[in-house]
Amino acid sequence: MRTKIALITGASSGIGEATARRLAADGWHVVAGARREDRLAALAKTIEQDGGSIDVHRLDVTDRAAMTEFADRAAGDHGRIDALVANAGVMPLSRLDAGLVEEWDRMIDVNIRGLLHGIDATLPHFTRQGAGHFVTVASVGAHQVSPTAAVYCGTKYAAWAITEGLRLECEPGIRVTTVSPGVVTSELAESISDPAAREYMRGYREHAIEPAAIAGSIAYALAQPADVDVSEVVIRPARGR
Repeated sequence: MRTKIALITGASSGIGEATARRLAADGWHVVAGARREDRLAALAKTIEQDGGSIDVHRLDVTDRAAMTEFADRAAGDHGRIDALVANAGVMPLSRLDAGLVEEWDRMIDVNIRGLLHGIDATLPHFTRQGAGHFVTVASVGAHQVSPTAAVYCGTKYAAWAITEGLRLECEPGIRVTTVSPGVVTSELAESISDPAAREYMRGYREHAIEPAAIAGSIAYALAQPADVDVSEVVIRPARGR
């Protein structure tokens, strides 16, 4: 059977790293992109030691040209792209009255523009092939707003809406999935500079689930027959939120 090619953004930690490991274990060739090259190198070493196949590239999804090069290079090297897992995201939560506008702008740039750059970079390849699978990692924040998370939830609702619009517009043969995780063990909370938001998140994360659970849902969606489109998966901890 032909080895399938999966692009993963934000692959240096958390859900992206777990998804790279899972798909490589399932026999995919992974093309992993992230900003932290040292973490990517460590990921590649582990996957290759376990018998998997991976390429790694430094990638900032807010750079449209870089995202286009990432996708075009993968298509050129491997002849096609079978899936894009658009996972890159940031979560510096804060109350609106904290006025942390630069952090809000960063969330908009990564969580929304980064997703759009990924779609723009890969959709022409999927259209040419007549097949492909987009997976957007959104959040339960796309469905419910919590204190300190107004901007973050806004970006994740936008990601959900953009992905749903893409699903409606895509030609037959191109599948589209949104995965909306609840609270997950990750480094995202470490980026919270606002003291009130950091304290709120400490309690919120009490029953966090592991990134491997989200990677499993992504692998499930990708593994369905070509005529089956898992449009959305919402995953929450069995306890807590």
